[in-house]
Amino acid sequence: MESPSSRTSWTFLTNHARVLCVIARTPDVRLRDIAETCRLTERTVQAIVNDLETAGYISHSREGRRNQYELMPDTRLRHPAEAGKTVEALLRALEAAPTSPS
Repeated sequence: MESPSSRTSWTFLTNHARVLCVIARTPDVRLRDIAETCRLTERTVQAIVNDLETAGYISHSREGRRNQYELMPDTRLRHPAEAGKTVEALLRALEAAPTSPS
């Protein structure tokens, strides 16, 4: 039987999904804080944010010295397995609490 620690090399979400979730919760979040939350480097987070913006999932504007991010909730997910699903649907699914058996 495998020990629990031998199965920790994979996770359900990609880093892109994690970064998107952090931005959804806190639109004025700093890259440094995203990096800390997601356990990534700031450089990696910067590349992911750029990917998300280039693909049309988010946009940003400057407010003083901070970025203000905006989600594009109607943008469709890219993978064929999620064809037709939107960013909003993904975020709702990730925030959904499991139902308890009655």
